[in-house]
Amino acid sequence: MELRQLRYFVAIVDHGSLSRAAGILHVAQPALTQQLRQLEDELGAQLLHRSATGVTATDAGKVFYEHAQAILKQVTDAKSAVVQSTTRPSGSVTLGFPHSISGALALPLLMAVREQYPEITLQLTEEISGNLTEQLKSGRINLAVLFDDGQLSHFDTTTLIEEDMMFICRAGSPRRPRHADLTLAQALDSTLILPAQQQGVRPRIENVARAQGLLLRHVIEINSIAILKSALLADIGATILPLAPVQAEVEAGQLQAYPIHSPAISRTVALCSSRNIPLTNAAQAVRQLVHAVTRQLCTDGHWRGARLL
Repeated sequence: MELRQLRYFVAIVDHGSLSRAAGILHVAQPALTQQLRQLEDELGAQLLHRSATGVTATDAGKVFYEHAQAILKQVTDAKSAVVQSTTRPSGSVTLGFPHSISGALALPLLMAVREQYPEITLQLTEEISGNLTEQLKSGRINLAVLFDDGQLSHFDTTTLIEEDMMFICRAGSPRRPRHADLTLAQALDSTLILPAQQQGVRPRIENVARAQGLLLRHVIEINSIAILKSALLADIGATILPLAPVQAEVEAGQLQAYPIHSPAISRTVALCSSRNIPLTNAAQAVRQLVHAVTRQLCTDGHWRGARLL
């Protein structure tokens, strides 16, 4: 198996056509077809479905595509690590965020990287936490901001902040509490819009509730922050979230946020990288900058509800 075969295969899947991939790669289509056939023979599996409209990956092809992407990225990172200087890091760095963190950290970090490390290309990806974990393990991303749920021991991890979680509903909603705060039992008594099981804040809420002998009785499951906001504004339910992903709507008076007590709920946010795949100088620089930007956001009060750790 050769690296060029991996590049060819990824290009074919990305462009959905042998002819388009051949044009992009500047390779004759018969040669491309021959390399693909050799790859399939070596793997003992058909990787592509061919039709009159183009090609799509088979189930086996989809699995191989993820690994091929990761291998090609690690080769690129290895080349960058050799040519980079420690004083002027350069190259591409991919950083993953959960949906509920990106609104607070992504733009300030992007601006800081452009200002301090103009030769670094920062690629930001927004995914649910489970997807980020798998991408970090496979090497498809260099760094990820994850929630420390006690399952991060296989990563190189440094904590960033502790975030308070709040009861959030539409402004003026009948669901809003009578006082300026409410107990966890009162919060759980409402219809709640939350991520699906094992995603985002859901495990943390479930664990704290279980420890208090409480249950989540009425839950609407939505994994998208954008759709969750729309549901809140339509007053379909309330939610329990950190303030960051809805801060703009709270400041605009569209949503209201109330502290929860007895007990309060918070989550720990950590920056993670693989223990097995070394970080390039560029990735190390971005890692340090994540800490610096997080510290500045908390010091200036721009990341509301967050405390430095």
